[in-house]
Amino acid sequence: MFGKKKDTTTAIDKEQLELLKTAQNRIKQKKRLYAHFVIFLIGSVFLILANTALGIGEGVKLFNIDWFVYAIGIWLFLFIYHIVNVFITSKLLSKKWEDKQLNLLINKQKQRIAELKTQVENDLPLPEKKNRIATSKNSNITIIVAAGENNAIGKDNQLIWHLSDDLKRFKNLTNGHHIIMGRKTFESFSKPLPNRTHIVITRQENYQVPSGVIVVNNLEDALDAARADSQPFIIGGGEIYKQAMPFANKLEITRVHSSFEADTFFPEIDLSIWKEVTKTTHPKDDKHAHDFSFITYTRQ
Repeated sequence: MFGKKKDTTTAIDKEQLELLKTAQNRIKQKKRLYAHFVIFLIGSVFLILANTALGIGEGVKLFNIDWFVYAIGIWLFLFIYHIVNVFITSKLLSKKWEDKQLNLLINKQKQRIAELKTQVENDLPLPEKKNRIATSKNSNITIIVAAGENNAIGKDNQLIWHLSDDLKRFKNLTNGHHIIMGRKTFESFSKPLPNRTHIVITRQENYQVPSGVIVVNNLEDALDAARADSQPFIIGGGEIYKQAMPFANKLEITRVHSSFEADTFFPEIDLSIWKEVTKTTHPKDDKHAHDFSFITYTRQ
């Protein structure tokens, strides 16, 4: 019930703390000014008494003016300087004023940078990512994949199952088209697939491929390389599928009706975006160890 008293300084934000420090500094300055004024008055009286009552420095003149007048004048000058420093200089040239001037300069530089950036973009416009992705308005970018009920698609860079009808469907759909894939998917082939243009995405420099295979560094360049194809296919792996989902127009899915242990997965299909248009189910048989369905989705 009776805990420690809360430290009120934690409740003071940065701006309040700055104001507090400024107020404390102003109080110190005014105290020093008051002490200066008191010492000035006492000192002036002392000098006058020392000269007139005690005769100290009597007869010492400069330009027919008593020496203590000069001493008081110099002291008065310092006192006036002190007043100016406390009430004028400290306000006009305070840290707050410096910060304000600095912020004005920074804002001017930001404005200038923004103007230069706009000028550069107008003079040398960069190709928009969206335009590069959209290889053609007529292109039907298609993702093709075989995935388990848990979206498993592979393990150790290999297929988890062997479904002959699925392989035939893959061949019939992709025949004569560009097929886009990641490096690991390409390396899972013993050799390039016939009658298809292979586009391999890899970050490796000087990646060696057989003649006719196109190597690019990203999905945008891959789709740009396939711009002449009315229906380029994305064939894997998991990361490439994930990148391609926002830009695909069609999904050709072989849904294998089992869950599998895997290290590569297909992204979840958002049914608010994708509409199922066809579905053909195949029961397992002596050539197929699992039930599966061919499902086609189009973007809504």
